[in-house]
Amino acid sequence: MERAKKPAAIPVSPIQPTPQVSISDDNSRVTANLPTGERVDVLLYGATVISWKSANGKENLFLSSKARLDGSKPVRGGIPLVFPVFGPPPAEHATSQLPQHGFARNSRWEYLGKTSSESSSLPNSKGDASVKLDFGLSNGMLSDPKWNYGFNLTYSVTLSQDNLETSLVVRNTGSSNYDFQVLFHTYLAVDDIAATMISGLEEAAFKDKTQGGKDVEPTGSPISIESETDRVYTVASEQAITVSEQGSKRYEVTRDMLSDVVVWNPWIEKAKGMADFGPEDGYKRMICVEAGSVGAWNNLEVGDTWEGGQRIKAL
Repeated sequence: MERAKKPAAIPVSPIQPTPQVSISDDNSRVTANLPTGERVDVLLYGATVISWKSANGKENLFLSSKARLDGSKPVRGGIPLVFPVFGPPPAEHATSQLPQHGFARNSRWEYLGKTSSESSSLPNSKGDASVKLDFGLSNGMLSDPKWNYGFNLTYSVTLSQDNLETSLVVRNTGSSNYDFQVLFHTYLAVDDIAATMISGLEEAAFKDKTQGGKDVEPTGSPISIESETDRVYTVASEQAITVSEQGSKRYEVTRDMLSDVVVWNPWIEKAKGMADFGPEDGYKRMICVEAGSVGAWNNLEVGDTWEGGQRIKAL
């Protein structure tokens, strides 16, 4: 006999697709893919992000066609990580024996693992489906240490829908205080530099490195690139930076604990002079908008921790 009232069937929720992470066969790079189609590739050499693609397959980062991806030199393009010094090290400073831009971008990092579908490590983030990749570097991992301080770096790359975030945690694990600088040397891909404008820095003073570091007052206008450009702006972290093409917004960069923004494009002659820059007219298809803390030194006391990061939204 059939029962008058059958128990309701328990609904079975469909299995939701999750972010996928893989490591290359030669253990040189980590790749993460979201179910929505976004992708990021990170070399363990330098923990350098070398590709970030939107769901439609559009590449958001410029990578030189001549970039060395074999660990023989820092990568030209993507997002090289600058630490603990920006530019050529000062002669009388503790970083004086280091290469330009420090050692983070030309050291092999350890992949620490992934965290999926959570909010990013930066404040005010909106979490949805995402994947966070963590990488580590400490003083004991350096093959030729020329900066004799105890440190532990944790670098996080978080991929979410239309967003890429990079953040760095610096821990002083040694017995002495030390100074450092940090910068995310981001090469953004554009279709035509002649049609590209940068907004958000109109009221910021800057140092013009093409004029020997000359201090320049705010211009009051968005930035257009018409010649070699190498400027270090000081602007509050709360100020968003927007990159537009043909009048339409392409990227928005927001920052946490990073009060400096470098805008760089090598233009014609400097591009020709860099052996690892290609194609020759590649300067037309890139603009560096680099969030950092490089205008002064950050002092980190024994046992203390510093954290900063950037968030890039593809619009």
